[in-house]
Amino acid sequence: MADTEGCKRKLEVSIPPEEVEKETERVVADLRAKVRLPGFRPGKVPPSLIRSRYAGEIRHEVLDALVPRYLKAEIERENLDVVGTPTITDVHFAKGEPLKFTAEFEVTPEIELEDYRDIEIEYEVPEVSEEEVDERLERIREQKAEYINLDPRPVEKGDIAVVSLRSIAGVEGPPIENDELMLDVGAEDTLEDFTRNLLGMEPGQEKEFDVTYPEDYGQERLAGRKVRFHVTLKGIRKKELPELNDEFARDLGDYRDLEELRERVRAAMRNEREFIAQQQAKEKLVEKLVDMHEFPVPEAYVEGQIEAIVRDRLSELVAQGMDPREAKIDWEKAKAAFRDRAVREVKASLLLNRIAEREAIEVTRDELDERIRQLAARRREPVAAVRKELEEAGEIPRIATRIRTEKTLNLLFESARKVAPES
Repeated sequence: MADTEGCKRKLEVSIPPEEVEKETERVVADLRAKVRLPGFRPGKVPPSLIRSRYAGEIRHEVLDALVPRYLKAEIERENLDVVGTPTITDVHFAKGEPLKFTAEFEVTPEIELEDYRDIEIEYEVPEVSEEEVDERLERIREQKAEYINLDPRPVEKGDIAVVSLRSIAGVEGPPIENDELMLDVGAEDTLEDFTRNLLGMEPGQEKEFDVTYPEDYGQERLAGRKVRFHVTLKGIRKKELPELNDEFARDLGDYRDLEELRERVRAAMRNEREFIAQQQAKEKLVEKLVDMHEFPVPEAYVEGQIEAIVRDRLSELVAQGMDPREAKIDWEKAKAAFRDRAVREVKASLLLNRIAEREAIEVTRDELDERIRQLAARRREPVAAVRKELEEAGEIPRIATRIRTEKTLNLLFESARKVAPES
């Protein structure tokens, strides 16, 4: 269980009676200028009558004015970094006496950093073999394949079957539908149930059959399920792959010949693998960093992180076509299950922020502008429009925080002691 008690603070604040009376007189004067009472001209109601008749409103306005002001001053005097909104209790408000109250809140923890510049991590620069380059080029050929329509006949292995299908049983939520799905009959990545039932079908023929999906299938709503489909064979096609030669390379882009294409593919694969390997190493590095440091975390941060994790999980369910309300998930239990993860993520964030402060890592305007340009390019929208949208949504500070975190992680990775992974 994370230590959240160490982040709790309590301040007892006392406001001098003369300050309370001064503020009370100001509130009474404001009310006197506004209220209308029978028998009195505007602004001429006796202050004593205002005080007695509007005592509750006066109390409320005085507290609203004085409590935040004096609490802020006390917090600044104590040099506290408050998390969330303080809870005000034990308010003592009596004429001629000091106004007293108690404020309870959480503060960001003090973190004593250990040596974070020499953390040992397993890492080695990934290599790319000739065989792997060949496989990538084959996938590029597959992407550039042409599909030729064949005259009607029974489906055979190696054919591309063009089908229209709709699930009729076995899957929760909306049915699975696809009006023009191409299936490579007999291929390794085509489920055997599809291949077996499509073999021998002719264009125009309709059929119903079951398809059993493996437990580790990529779509969660289908994994491990037996789904019944209504299938119509719309046609048969033949896949023709382009020849792998210099002309193929030039057709792809700015490549002189096939050898240059191979080198560019190899470099791209190496960069991809290096990025993934570095990300994995950074994740392990952060795990070690968290393990190295013991400090309390504010409960408000933990609760916020749990909510973020739950929101992400809900988004995943929606993306898979599931209605979270029908998933029968006990979200209270789920939140409890996510707590340890949330605590570690909060600790990681606080540590990275503390390291960034010590290393004086900041985000430049150019870095922020470049990130916005990249986002605009991905969305194929004008940079100015994307910037305006981000500013209105309050996303610019979050983007800056992500960039600062990335720079901090890069520093940690570069200064880490890297050892070869155990074989």
